[in-house]
Amino acid sequence: MNTSHHIAELNVGRLIAPTDDPRVAEFMGALDRINGLGKRMPGFVWMMEGSGEPGTGNTENAIGGDAQFVSNLTVWEDVQSLENFVYNTVHKQVYDRRQEWFEVMTRPHFVMWFVEKGHKPTLDEALERLAYKDTHGDSDHAFGWSYLTEATLFKTKSCRPIAAE
Repeated sequence: MNTSHHIAELNVGRLIAPTDDPRVAEFMGALDRINGLGKRMPGFVWMMEGSGEPGTGNTENAIGGDAQFVSNLTVWEDVQSLENFVYNTVHKQVYDRRQEWFEVMTRPHFVMWFVEKGHKPTLDEALERLAYKDTHGDSDHAFGWSYLTEATLFKTKSCRPIAAE
């Protein structure tokens, strides 16, 4: 990979209930700890954030006016740094339980792409990348873990897809 680039990622999901509902309270309560850990990880560069109110994470940046449709948008120095955070930290414990707090997504909800160092992508830019990946599949413009030869942890540590019920 070109050392003048970083990797951006967008992960979106729709909560099963509003952010102040007891059904998602455990997830909402974990946001500050997980986001704080991410910011302290080697290789972390930037995260799109909301107001900074405790326990809200980035949930104020709802997608399409739907307050339950939330996103996580970050930039990392390299694929290995992102993959280490996702699969080798307490983040993995929350990730493994996502079906308790999020609806099953029928469309792609995760995308990565390379950005110039110093670039902070907007949510609109990230959603465009996600839509591109949904329409065209993995490419240099937008891709998932399997597109990256340097990504290995997702092969053994990612969750099995959750079947729609």
